[in-house]
Amino acid sequence: MITILDDSFSELNAYLESNKPSKIIFLTDENTHEHCLPFLLSNVTTEVPYEVIEIEPGEELKTIDTATQLWEILSDFEADRKTLMINLGGGVITDLGGFVASTYKRGVSFINIPTTLLAMCDAAIGGKNGIDHQFLKNIVGTFANPEQIFIYVGFLKTLPHPDLRSGFAEMLKHGLIADRKHWEDLTAISELTPENIAHYIERSTGIKQEIVQQDFKEQNIRKTLNFGHTIGHALESLFLKSGCPIPHGEAIAIGMICETRLSYLNKLITEEVSDEIIKQIKKYFPLHDISSFKIKEILHLMTNDKKNSLGEINFSLLNGIGSSCYDQRVSNDEITEVLTFYNNMTA
Repeated sequence: MITILDDSFSELNAYLESNKPSKIIFLTDENTHEHCLPFLLSNVTTEVPYEVIEIEPGEELKTIDTATQLWEILSDFEADRKTLMINLGGGVITDLGGFVASTYKRGVSFINIPTTLLAMCDAAIGGKNGIDHQFLKNIVGTFANPEQIFIYVGFLKTLPHPDLRSGFAEMLKHGLIADRKHWEDLTAISELTPENIAHYIERSTGIKQEIVQQDFKEQNIRKTLNFGHTIGHALESLFLKSGCPIPHGEAIAIGMICETRLSYLNKLITEEVSDEIIKQIKKYFPLHDISSFKIKEILHLMTNDKKNSLGEINFSLLNGIGSSCYDQRVSNDEITEVLTFYNNMTA
C-alpha cells in the first residue's frame, strides 16, 4: 500500500496503467502546484485525461465550504465513479482530498502522494479523512483508505524548515509510543535536514501502518497514535481561532510535553524518564506562549474531542520510552497542573 518512489516514478505509472481510470483529478495547493506538480507530470506517462484543482494552502481552508466547492468542481468536470483523485500535498490536502473523494458519488478512488514530512509519516496513512468545523480539528470525516500511497522523498527538499520540523514531531511520537530504538535514532540527529531524516521515514510509516492494520476503526490500539494530540489539538484550535496558527507538529510537540508530564503524574513513568523525554523534544521545537488561553477553554475543547465519550477525556499516555497505553482517565486538576508546568517553561 505504501511505495517509495524512485526518480522514474515507474511504480506510479504501472499503477495508472493497471487501473485505467476514466479521468485523473490532481488536488494541489499553491505550493505543491508550483514546486511538485511539474516534476510529477514530467514523469507520468499515462495518456488518461486530467484536470488540476488548486486551493490556497493552510489549515484555514480545511472546511465544509472548501469541500462543497470541490464537490461542485468535480461535478463540473463530469467526474464519474471511475475517476481517480490524486492528492498531491501535505496533511491538509490528503485529509481534505480523501474526505471529498470518499463522499463524492458515495466514493471515488483516490491515492495520496504526500509532499511534506508530516503527510509522509502520518496524515496520508491510515484512511482517516476529515475537515475542521468551528475550529474543532477533523470533527467531520470518514474512514476510507487510499488505493495507494506513493512517497517521493525528493519533495522534502521543497519544504521550508518549519514544515520539516513539524513532520518530525510525528516521527518522534512513533518512537515514543512503539519503538525505543526509533526514538533513540531520531534524537541522535543533530540537524534536521531532508538528508538526515530520509533514512528513518520508512520505519515511521511502518509503525503507523502496523498499528492501523490492527485497528482500522480506532477501537483500541490505534488510540495510542493520539499521544500528544489531545492537548495538542485543543491548543492548535485556539491558535487557529486567535488568527495566529502554528504548524501542526509544533502544537503536537506542546501536547507531547504536557502528556509526558501527565504520564509521570499518573505514575506510568518516572520523573527522570519524563524529564529526559521533554528535554529531547525541547531540543527541536520552540516553546509557545499559551498563557493567554483560558484553562476552561482548553478543557472545553478537549471534552469535545471526537475521541471522547460520555463527557470524559480519554488520553493515550506513555508507560515507557517505546511503550504506550490508551483510555487513560485524567482529572481536570492534573490537566491544569501540566498546562501550568508548560507555562512555567516559557516564563
